Amino acid sequence: MAKSADIYYKVHPWKITEEGFNKDYALVSESIFSLGNEYMGTRGSFEEGYSGNSLTGNYFNGIYESIQLEKSSYKGIVDKTDFIVNSADWLYTRIEADGELLDLNTVKFKDFYRELDLKSGILTKSYIWVLANGKEIKLEFTRFLSMKEAETAVQRITITPLNFSGEIMLHSGIDFTQIHHMTGRNMWKVVSGSAHESTISMLGNTIGTDQSLLVSCKFLCDYIKKEDEQEEKQYIRRFTLLVEEGKTLEFTKIIRNISRKGKSDSDKKAFEKKCEENAAVLNALTYSKLKSETIAWWDRAWQESDIEIKGDELNQQGIRYCIFQMHQTYHGADKGTIIGAKGLTGEAYSGNTFWDTEAYCLPFYIFNNPQAAKHLLEFRYLTLSEAMDRAKDLDCEGAFYPIATITGRECCTLWQHASLQLQASTAVAYGYWHYENITGDNQFIFEKGLPILIEVSRMLASRGDWSGDGIRYGFYGVMGPDEFQMMVNHNCYTNYMGKKTLEYTLDVLKRCSEMAPEIYDAAIRDRGLTEKEIEKFRMIAENMYIPYQEETGIFEQHEGYFNLPHIDIDRISMEEFPLYHHWTYDRIYRNNMLKQPDVLMMMLLYNKDFTKEQLESNYDYYEPKCIHESSLSPSVHSILASQLKKEEEAYKFFGFATRMDLDNYNRNTGEGLHTTSIAAAWMNIVYGFGGMRSDGKELSFAPSLPKQWEGYSFRVHWKGDILFVAIDKDHMRISSKKGSGIKILIYEKEYTIGQEEVVVPVIR
Repeated sequence: MAKSADIYYKVHPWKITEEGFNKDYALVSESIFSLGNEYMGTRGSFEEGYSGNSLTGNYFNGIYESIQLEKSSYKGIVDKTDFIVNSADWLYTRIEADGELLDLNTVKFKDFYRELDLKSGILTKSYIWVLANGKEIKLEFTRFLSMKEAETAVQRITITPLNFSGEIMLHSGIDFTQIHHMTGRNMWKVVSGSAHESTISMLGNTIGTDQSLLVSCKFLCDYIKKEDEQEEKQYIRRFTLLVEEGKTLEFTKIIRNISRKGKSDSDKKAFEKKCEENAAVLNALTYSKLKSETIAWWDRAWQESDIEIKGDELNQQGIRYCIFQMHQTYHGADKGTIIGAKGLTGEAYSGNTFWDTEAYCLPFYIFNNPQAAKHLLEFRYLTLSEAMDRAKDLDCEGAFYPIATITGRECCTLWQHASLQLQASTAVAYGYWHYENITGDNQFIFEKGLPILIEVSRMLASRGDWSGDGIRYGFYGVMGPDEFQMMVNHNCYTNYMGKKTLEYTLDVLKRCSEMAPEIYDAAIRDRGLTEKEIEKFRMIAENMYIPYQEETGIFEQHEGYFNLPHIDIDRISMEEFPLYHHWTYDRIYRNNMLKQPDVLMMMLLYNKDFTKEQLESNYDYYEPKCIHESSLSPSVHSILASQLKKEEEAYKFFGFATRMDLDNYNRNTGEGLHTTSIAAAWMNIVYGFGGMRSDGKELSFAPSLPKQWEGYSFRVHWKGDILFVAIDKDHMRISSKKGSGIKILIYEKEYTIGQEEVVVPVIR
């Protein structure tokens, strides 16, 4: 692996700290210090303003804009794309003293310190501003997003003049002038603004999608004068503060952001009602209560999802940061919301969700917050009609789920991805299967999953075809997860996942007809499914072609892959990453280099389908060819390496996955966090070193301990209980919170787990 860590932040098991400000790392730090609560997110940019390299970004889940593209003369190529909108800067602050404007890009300062406390979700920053005339002011900034009151955020600034007394000007307010960097345009029109004694508000609408955002701020501070300045897209309140040498003055701003995403009459009425109640709600909010509620929320979250590593503070910090960001990104507050590839931390990938959500992110929620997992899956049910429209665009029947989307509509403008990748559809089916396999919630599958499975199976039955001799079925002209090989035939992953999807559809149809005949009859009637069509699904599944070389035990990634020119990936220099920025597009496609695991991904998702010998042969063949240009990649290799007792490789890839953003491995953290890598880091411990597998009828474990560690522990929700697992050098200890008598496998031997700890020797 040619990539390396760029360790910048101080190592601490519960904190991310920056001592001294490095301008070259400004964008990376803005991503790293991002805060979110699923409803909204804000990058860790300087609220006091910064004229250097910066992306001031504030985003809301489901608030988006659209761009109409030039219509292609070719059918199936999208002519419209959606993207998350950079919204109002509700932290807007400017500070002046003795004619100087505070800007860390231009002024003199010292003792800079920034800290994100993972235990509490609170971000703090402090430094001493040294004015040109020698006066010194200590400034401390605190911000957090309420995890209970999702529409609420809090900012506190303390000002301490160290060697003078006098006046300071503080400007604070709402700024709707932010530019969306992808388009180079501002995407808002301001409808109204208003002010009262201690509050100001602005109402804005997106210019194309006509979604609404009401931003209100309540100010709490002692001042000698205030005046308001309202422009077209800004509402700023200027405070004149009288400060005294050695004494701290406190300025608090409580922000409430109310959004309207839908356009129906009921959506508009609900928004109007919230706006009418806003003043009373805002006035009742207090700093101390919001802070204590947020700390309590995080305390509960850590009690149920913490992973503790003994003897490795670097990766202890890494995994806790990943868990923290997963909770910030999504925790199931709303049904049918999405997880963007960058969460709410940046504009790369336009805020779209990808197939990674079901393949990588969903397991974290299934095993930490099953209700959130269920709500996440509902997005695909709610957008089934859009997937069916997309299938028609691509001359297919059924439902073809988009490779990138916010609303359910395909947003990927690259036809080779949008039209050739079937893995979004099969990942949706896999997500429903995985959820049911873990939770046993077949009622949800019958009601919400079966319509999807029927339509995805129809797509598979129309998108693929039989070989010339009529013996085998497969998919032609596709692109698999690797993405460095396009328009190939019989991509192994695509064929295999298609086979498993069809088999699961047949299984659910059978069980639903027996267990819930009314739901079954309604589904058959509504979907117009016939016995002839069901038999067609069965025939395709039974005759799906899986490219496989018997003598070597290697699955060929696609027909012809074995004969591609070879490239030594270790000879690619660090300066050439990311490759998409430094290599021509066609150059990437002309060899056997992999962007990310393809065959190995298949072997992880359905791990029990393959022998150890097959796993080892395929790992040894494909791992040296993978460049890990995707955040999806390192964790898969780490998990499989751990399973194969390749301990050094497993540990190396684990650190890559866990600290991909913290250590800027791909040199693109400044664009936003890699949500999928963050989710996969959790899998790395639980599925990797913990050896957990969830694709069988029973949960199974085969734990190992990296030699660098003294021990580790994690928790997983299972069948309505919580399992606590701890591994040290000699033993695995496991118990359940409720003592419900769960049956699991440890090293293929069955154990019944209750509240009393079961101790099993670790097999090396």
